[in-house]
Amino acid sequence: MKSPTEPTTPRPGDNYVQSFARGLQVLRSFSAQAPRQTLSEVAERAGITRAGARRILLTMQTLGYVQSDGKLFRLTPRVLDLGFAYLSSMPIWDLAEPEVEALVNRVKESSSVAVLDGAEIVYVMRVPTHKIMKISLGIGSRLPAFCTSLGRVLMSDLEDSEIVQRLESAPHAALTRHTVTDIPKILARIQQVRKQGWCLANQELEEGLISVAAPLRSADGRITAAINVSGQANRTNAQEIQEKILPPLLETAQTISRLLRRKGG
Repeated sequence: MKSPTEPTTPRPGDNYVQSFARGLQVLRSFSAQAPRQTLSEVAERAGITRAGARRILLTMQTLGYVQSDGKLFRLTPRVLDLGFAYLSSMPIWDLAEPEVEALVNRVKESSSVAVLDGAEIVYVMRVPTHKIMKISLGIGSRLPAFCTSLGRVLMSDLEDSEIVQRLESAPHAALTRHTVTDIPKILARIQQVRKQGWCLANQELEEGLISVAAPLRSADGRITAAINVSGQANRTNAQEIQEKILPPLLETAQTISRLLRRKGG
């Protein structure tokens, strides 16, 4: 079954390697809800034939990315190498981590860094203080961009037509009674983010969760990632987060962006 936040599969072209695409589908079939699967379950979740799933799984097993007890298949830690290759290639990783940790120590709230992938955000760094969300987040976690402060900041770097296209290509159902789902209204909020340089999302992703985000800009001035601070709305309301948390967040974002420009990232 396709996850509601799974990236949209691009339309195949002349250079599309179907066997490689199917291998990635098999990898993505494993999740927290399906950490161990039979051959038939993999085939069903990946949307491929049982024979095709078997060939791919045995290839991955030979390469060390999958293990099997004879009935159930599961991923091995070697899969992490694929994600680590991406993280280690990002100059923001080493540059941002100490700054994010300093920010968390200063504001006593959790902070995250994310990048945009289609109509979703992907967490590439997270420094928590204590658990404030029902959703369990870690590096590699995905959330919809349309209702998150990080996502709206990241999408503000796109042309309006591109924003609308991405919003239309993915689910944008209400997650709470505060979630804005009307595309013209979402676009208007992203346009406001573009003007003011930061975004506040008040309980649109999860009841009781409030967050504020700012852009991290690369040497060419484009938004390469975004950083946020999240807290409980019953402890820090929208006005307080703008008065007490937004200034140090913007300061941290500017510091990281300056470090990125020096590194040429």
